[in-house]
Amino acid sequence: METLTPEKKLLIEKCIKNNRKFQNNEDLYDDFFNETYKNALSLLSAVSSDSTIELYLKRIVTSSMINVLKDSGRLRRTSQGYQATPSVSIDSILDTYNPEYLNTRIIFKNVQLEDNPEDAFIKREILKNITRILNEIEKKEPDKQYLTLFKLRYEDGLTQNEIALKLGISQSEVSKKLFKLMAKVKENLNLG
Repeated sequence: METLTPEKKLLIEKCIKNNRKFQNNEDLYDDFFNETYKNALSLLSAVSSDSTIELYLKRIVTSSMINVLKDSGRLRRTSQGYQATPSVSIDSILDTYNPEYLNTRIIFKNVQLEDNPEDAFIKREILKNITRILNEIEKKEPDKQYLTLFKLRYEDGLTQNEIALKLGISQSEVSKKLFKLMAKVKENLNLG
């Protein structure tokens, strides 16, 4: 792997700090830098002209920053383009709690993914992270049956009552465990 010269480090830093997405996201600088370096590695070793590198680097920085912001939950893609993700307090969710949710059956439909390689890569990375997190949680607390709960609820689409019957526990226990599992996943993804 190529070592980064001080000049190239400064160039990456300059491109990041001059990008408008850096404002209000300064705490993600290290992530921006690492993602940019990873995505620009072949460019940095192949191109010798600083002006050419800077031109391409600006595009790589923008793309890398979007990736980091999406991964951190601060940005989402909408029909109008990329927009900041609004924060939602847990209190507002609990205030709208609906007992009917307990018997709602979730059915996932196959979706035709866009042919955009960046989106496909991001989705794969998110799924890899969630899988890794679920496996780590299961290793730490195997008695909680988190993987089984996740599979039954989100892959098989069973209701909480159906899961309770299948596992021989109460519906409220299923609800509590699913809530704890989602909180742990969000915490590990730095979303909450």
